[in-house]
Amino acid sequence: MHTIPITTDSAASWDWPLQHNDGVVKVTNTSEKFEVGLDAGFFGPNDIDVKVNGLEIIIHLRHDDRQTEYGIVNREIHRTYKLPDDVDPATVKSHLNSSGVLTITAKKI
Repeated sequence: MHTIPITTDSAASWDWPLQHNDGVVKVTNTSEKFEVGLDAGFFGPNDIDVKVNGLEIIIHLRHDDRQTEYGIVNREIHRTYKLPDDVDPATVKSHLNSSGVLTITAKKI
């Protein structure tokens, strides 16, 4: 086995599928709440782990190997978001809707 080098047309970094600038991730920080919404369509509820560590939200999405018509696919994504200082970490909640959007919310103090 040998490694195949990657060539690119652009210096821009690619952060599939949770890229900030393509509408897949939406962060809202108002006087009432802090909210992160992201596309988790490839993952089910049992594939998602959301934790709070101090003032950080740690998101881990992972699914086991899945057979497709082209081969085997597995996905694993880690994301960490710093909570604003005026957020109560004890109020963090997460919800996965039927469209595959994971929404994590926390109330302000």
